[in-house]
Amino acid sequence: MSDPKNLIIALLLVGIGVLGYLYYDSQRTAVRIDVPGFKLEAK
Repeated sequence: MSDPKNLIIALLLVGIGVLGYLYYDSQRTAVRIDVPGFKLEAK
């Protein structure tokens, strides 16, 4: 991993994975209500 090109490719893959997970998480139909004393989570 000392080659700069390999490091850049690895960082890009990690970034794509994180963005993909965040997109997936935002597309899930989940209802989450979290207020003091009451918590409701439905998926």
